[in-house]
Amino acid sequence: MNQQATDSQPKFLPGQIVITTNAQETLHPEEIPVALDRHLAGDWGDVDEEERQENELSLREGFRLLSVYHDRNGVKFWIITEADRSATTILLPEDY
Repeated sequence: MNQQATDSQPKFLPGQIVITTNAQETLHPEEIPVALDRHLAGDWGDVDEEERQENELSLREGFRLLSVYHDRNGVKFWIITEADRSATTILLPEDY
């Protein structure tokens, strides 16, 4: 039971969580907290192997983290945590 509690702990703190207006208006609202939890747990979503490895290095070394997800309607969105962990932003690629 303790192992399950440990597994659900975030691997890093998100800082201030923000979402772009476009993402908030476009994404299915139930998917945002689920994706954020996945991001904080180190599940980087639909990134390729190179980006996955980059995120693992970034997690250890304190660099920027990028996750890619798709909502139930197939809309692609990103979650980016700044290198200094001061903020995590949920956005659509065109918002970048």
